[in-house]
Amino acid sequence: MFKNLFGKKEEAANTEVVLAPVTGELVSLEEVPDPTFSEKMMGDGIAFKPTNGEFVAPVSGEIVNLFPTKHAIGILSEAGVEYLLHIGLETVSLEGQGFEAHVKQGDKVKAGDKLVTVDLDFVAEKAATITPLVITNEVESLDKETSKTVTRGETTVLTVHTK
Repeated sequence: MFKNLFGKKEEAANTEVVLAPVTGELVSLEEVPDPTFSEKMMGDGIAFKPTNGEFVAPVSGEIVNLFPTKHAIGILSEAGVEYLLHIGLETVSLEGQGFEAHVKQGDKVKAGDKLVTVDLDFVAEKAATITPLVITNEVESLDKETSKTVTRGETTVLTVHTK
């Protein structure tokens, strides 16, 4: 980090700050009860136990994939990092019930823009609400925040260092 002329800290050009996509509790990816995520088969990242059903874009970029079931969203950031937000576990079986998408594939989004609204009570009855956010392409490194409580669109949860 460095300070600009106004004394504000800025990230270097090869870093990307990732904001919490949902309000709730931050948990390590290793705690996700699905080996696809906990063993980082899809990529490294972080996970959330949401307390609110409104999910927002964690970075600015393009929606490159919105699953028909609305439970998973792929975002290609302006820095070229590919993110997968997977809302809940076993939620594909809900076939979109309890999910309302506010974006479509090809949309450009800014960090904090609303992506999906989820009926968390409904999802909790049928599946798990824990939500992984993983990076699916190669990056140089990432720094993970450790604060437990996060606010969607406000709390930094990852700093990604690109190549």
